[in-house]
Amino acid sequence: MRKAVIDVGSNSLILVVEEFDGHAWHRLHEMTAVTSLGEGTKATGLLGEKGMSASLKALAKMFAEARSLECESIQAACTMAVRIAENRAEFLTRAAAQDTPAFILSGEDEAQLGFQSVAIDPIFEPYSRISIIDPGGQSTEIVTASRTGHGWEVSFRHSFPVGTLGLRSGILAGESPNSGAILQASFDLDELLGLNYLPGHAGEAILLGATGTNLVSIREKMTSWEPDRVHGAYLDYEEVSKAVGWLMPMTDSQRAAVIGMEPGREKTIHIGALIAERCLFALSSPGCRVSVRGWRHALLEQGLPGAAFDR
Repeated sequence: MRKAVIDVGSNSLILVVEEFDGHAWHRLHEMTAVTSLGEGTKATGLLGEKGMSASLKALAKMFAEARSLECESIQAACTMAVRIAENRAEFLTRAAAQDTPAFILSGEDEAQLGFQSVAIDPIFEPYSRISIIDPGGQSTEIVTASRTGHGWEVSFRHSFPVGTLGLRSGILAGESPNSGAILQASFDLDELLGLNYLPGHAGEAILLGATGTNLVSIREKMTSWEPDRVHGAYLDYEEVSKAVGWLMPMTDSQRAAVIGMEPGREKTIHIGALIAERCLFALSSPGCRVSVRGWRHALLEQGLPGAAFDR
């Protein structure tokens, strides 16, 4: 059995194809395209034509790729940018018209699926309590849960309306934000996160998404994508904070030239690092493990969250 899921994110589209051998799912193929679908959406309330066109083109390419691999099902799910856009119906209609239908994933389901992608991952089995942090283009999800004799008990789950593209089009606009803007953004993040989370209850923090994977690949100076080296790697709070310090003053072109940087992430990696830093601060966590998996893997392997899991 082969299945595909396409993550239609605010900043990028990601295709994952997996195959089930009767016992477990195995990664077969992945593809990424940075399209900035949600660029400016928080300020204007709209998806821009440039981002929509690029995203629809990438979506068509990913559907074609999944079909060529003879996938039995292909799901394309949209996240925060499409959720909040006034013209979301136009995007969904255009996607359906080119035979690449997509649906909108709720913030709560996105947070829950991100957690499940970690909860079912054997590499994180030793941890009795985990907190996933998933910074995106327009939202950031945090979920904390503990193992019980009957599975997992979720003690905190929230999708925060803040992300890398939203900050890039707002207080951190421009290629090299000044210290005042960085301090204000940090204060705003602390206010948003700190008032909603009880420190000291995080357990092992696990960072999902491009921010964590890029920080590891940059640290290791990887010239090609090596997911097995990135998955499970540890980032301590100090190195995440230092990454904010040296990435923020750079221009986009300077960040793009950094060894290990994924093409297209240069516009947001410094902001993602800041969000990760403030999330770790809110959780009182000394660092985090990095996962190359995400909500798309849980959607593919387990489907949408059901009442049985939401205990």
